[in-house]
Amino acid sequence: MKNNIKKYNLWSKKILLGVTIGSATLFSACQKDLLDTVPKTQVLTNNMWLTENLTDQGVNGVYQGLRLGQMLYVYDTYVTLQGRDNSTLMNATATASSGIFSSTWQNLYEGVHRSNNAIYGITNVSPVGPEKKARLLAEMKFLRAFHYYRLNQLYKGVPIYTEPIEWDKVDKPRSTEKEVWDLIIKDLTDCINEPLLPNRYDKGKAEFGRVTKSAAHALRGKVYMYTQEWAKAIADFEQVKNMGHTLFGNYANLFKGDNEQSPEIIFSIQNIALAGYGSDYQFRFGSRSAFGSNWNTYLVHPDAIDRYQRKDGSKFNWDDYLPGYNQMAPGQREVFFLRNNLTATEISNIEKRTTNKLDMSLYLPTGNEERLKKAYEDRDPRLVSNVILPYSTFVGANGATDQTFTSRWPYRQEFGGVFDLRTDIVPNFYYYPRKFVYEGANPGIPNREAGAYDYIVMRYADILLLWAEALNESKKPSEAVLKVNEVRKRAGVGELPLGIGEQDLRKEIREERRRELMCEGVIYFDELRWKTLKETSFYTGNGIKQAWGGVVSPYDWRGDQLYTWPIPQVERERNTSLTQNSGWDD
Repeated sequence: MKNNIKKYNLWSKKILLGVTIGSATLFSACQKDLLDTVPKTQVLTNNMWLTENLTDQGVNGVYQGLRLGQMLYVYDTYVTLQGRDNSTLMNATATASSGIFSSTWQNLYEGVHRSNNAIYGITNVSPVGPEKKARLLAEMKFLRAFHYYRLNQLYKGVPIYTEPIEWDKVDKPRSTEKEVWDLIIKDLTDCINEPLLPNRYDKGKAEFGRVTKSAAHALRGKVYMYTQEWAKAIADFEQVKNMGHTLFGNYANLFKGDNEQSPEIIFSIQNIALAGYGSDYQFRFGSRSAFGSNWNTYLVHPDAIDRYQRKDGSKFNWDDYLPGYNQMAPGQREVFFLRNNLTATEISNIEKRTTNKLDMSLYLPTGNEERLKKAYEDRDPRLVSNVILPYSTFVGANGATDQTFTSRWPYRQEFGGVFDLRTDIVPNFYYYPRKFVYEGANPGIPNREAGAYDYIVMRYADILLLWAEALNESKKPSEAVLKVNEVRKRAGVGELPLGIGEQDLRKEIREERRRELMCEGVIYFDELRWKTLKETSFYTGNGIKQAWGGVVSPYDWRGDQLYTWPIPQVERERNTSLTQNSGWDD
């Protein structure tokens, strides 16, 4: 039965992505413009929507546009994750001409333009029947709203286009942030009011992954969080629950392929194990010991590790396990991370260092590893689910054979029958993502850029915690605590007390989101909305860090303008009516 479900889900994803037998492309040559990654889509109303088949392909092309620039985990590298190398956003070198701003703008507007073409073509050209037409229009309005939502999160007021345009007619000035939110709310309200749009799709349905009313309620509720209309956000989140979304029973297993259609998933970008249509988690996460020879592009920041509490819900404190740890200079803490039974040569090399002179009297030759592991064992279970921790194991690949690796420091390829986790960055020692990383030598994917795990855009735990935030901001902390505790109970961590005050609860909700949603591309946008990015990522002494907190490359706060991205300089040259955001005229 399980295999039949997997085959059925694979078939349904192919339908959604427009992959058909005998065709490796979504569109014929005359529709090629629709797949450009630059927002210069031409009006294709004369030939794009003339038949039901072309209509279906056109709609699938709008869904496929979600894949442009939507590898959401990238945004986590500014908060809970860290890149191997410092990005322009983290080292104060970003300008309005930086590529990250222009590529994101272009990809998101490509989604807008595809949606607009579809809305026009379905309304005015397509021969599909009225019921299907109504449902497709609702889906396209949601996708247009989603792309404007992301644009407004980052750029805070952008030009509004709701009709098909030619590439050289992109000349509108910016609308205000409120005007963009109003458009998004209108589009999402139209979706919600469309009676032919289903509340949600159950697991195994061929349509799973398409837009639903519950997704529209969830996204509209997220918009109301920005406009601080708490009662409206609460009402939308309650509708998401009423439509059948619940928490999946096991946190770690939620992120495996077998459970990506569970009732917790509200909206996801569909992936299949096929080149060009799969996820690249395997390429960016994990280590060289995983299938596909990963690049370990993204690492986990030690601050994110320290946020995970003990299982009973009490605050984690390094000094409880390694006395004196907190008072030591970060580089000196390395002594606690050393492997057991170091050779005389290894100890000599450590002692010869010109930096990080370690107090080797603190080293336990036959107990160092066990002492450190105790600091991770009695912790929120989500920690070990999300991260490859020091001296934990990972089942990876040794050629075509499963191989168990252990993350240890300093690196040795193999010692006493134990294989060390291989990385691209052997001279340094980091925490690595475990979440979304495939295990074993044959995980059923063709290569590291064609994983079948879907990109989760919205899930119910995210909504529960936003619901809690809205309740707390509405002066209802006792109700808010119950929502947070639903998430904590599923995680297997101690629950918050009912009597917690609003200020303390606000902090707890934010920390809970940082723990629960790591690697899912959500927290960065939270930090922008809360205006907490400076205190969480840019405090004095922070940067790309090794596991013990030693800084490899420091972060540098460019200024409060980082809470709003600049209008890309290339777009201002193309459209001279675009004004720049404050602090970015350089």
